[in-house]
Amino acid sequence: MKNINITEQNIVLGSSHLSEKSDMKYFDRVKFMENNMFENMAYKLYLEKIGSNDEDLKILDEFKKRYKKYRLDWILSPSEQYQKNKIFNKETTIPNPLCVDIEIAAICDLACPHCYRESIMTPDKTISEELFKKVIDAVVKLDVPSIKLNWRGEPLLHPKIINFIEYAKKNKILEVMINTNCTNLNTEMCEKLIDSGIDHIIFSFDGGTKETYNKMRPGRFRKNNFNEIYNNIRQFSEIKKKKGSLFPTTKIQMVLTKETRSEVESFYNLFNGFVDDVTVIQYNERGGNLEEIKEISRTRIQDWIKNKNLVSDTPFMVTVDEKIFLSKGRKPCPQLFQRLMITYDGKVGMCCHDWGAQHCIGYLDKRAFNEKIEIEKLEKSILNNKKGFELLRKTSRPRVYNSPKPKVSNLNEIWHGDDLNKVRSIHSKKKLEELDVCKNCTFKDTYEWYEI
Repeated sequence: MKNINITEQNIVLGSSHLSEKSDMKYFDRVKFMENNMFENMAYKLYLEKIGSNDEDLKILDEFKKRYKKYRLDWILSPSEQYQKNKIFNKETTIPNPLCVDIEIAAICDLACPHCYRESIMTPDKTISEELFKKVIDAVVKLDVPSIKLNWRGEPLLHPKIINFIEYAKKNKILEVMINTNCTNLNTEMCEKLIDSGIDHIIFSFDGGTKETYNKMRPGRFRKNNFNEIYNNIRQFSEIKKKKGSLFPTTKIQMVLTKETRSEVESFYNLFNGFVDDVTVIQYNERGGNLEEIKEISRTRIQDWIKNKNLVSDTPFMVTVDEKIFLSKGRKPCPQLFQRLMITYDGKVGMCCHDWGAQHCIGYLDKRAFNEKIEIEKLEKSILNNKKGFELLRKTSRPRVYNSPKPKVSNLNEIWHGDDLNKVRSIHSKKKLEELDVCKNCTFKDTYEWYEI
């Protein structure tokens, strides 16, 4: 195996960590996790289960090795699989998934204008405890090391989130993560999350000023407030420090948009010192809403495309420091060998960029067959201008790119099944344009970039 330095930068490709441009030290979450495995709740609960009162160095080393292998495989496994195989089928030997994203809540209490929820109808629903435990039991059977407890919604809106985290850690899942908008991150929730054993929390916060934040993150059911959310995040840090807890590690991230590009440094200044990592991430800028970038960058892109006789909708990417990259082609997606996405009702998706599993690859629960009914209810609420739905008027029904046989399968069958293997085979041949769901995908890792 190659000698590779596993850092967060290897893993979060295309993100800009502000520590590179500031006095904030770079936070290597992977190394931190490995060095502090003795505080991982899965490890501590396992020792308790086998009746060991002291740290067992042999078991601790096994946990560390398992985690390190997981992070190495995340980086190396996709390219190794694409190099080995051009056609994937049930006879192809591939490793199990490394992460399963479980949508415990599809509902969200915000209506951020840059979110897919504002264009694709998303039911305000939560997962059942029965289905959640069924998924966790399947994850354990496949020895999946990591789970994330959200996708399209706000996980803290599920009343049993703490129970879910604890159930996962009791089942030796090494890494449990969430993204949260922090609207429900009150004192009690801070205490419970820290005590639950969750490993990593990503705070989503768009804007370096009160005015921009309030514009980018409007509330659906009540007014969202910059000061409240900012204080929630600060309070979380203070409670964690008071408890003397190493976990969870924390990251705050902002999406680069027209409104936030000029506020990168102020965003950093807001959070330096009480989160572990400050990051900005790319918005969906491929193929061009040129209004989302600065005038000088827009002009450079347009002139380059014209002078080089490129197609007008050539995908582009503009980094936080205004470096401009254009696409020279597509490449296979690594997510097809890294993770699976599971909706609140048991639909299974192949990647996090296929909003709500429109290219569905299987079903874990028969309730997923009733999605059309939930969409119709949602559409009615929007048309009737029901409270909380006023900002969703521009949404449309999700498309159906793929329809597997309407039967309930298990996670292993879906991961190794025909529907996902067909996608892998197309990606292996770099023919992404043959798949409607992948043709205009905005995931930066499926493009080959060159700087202009």
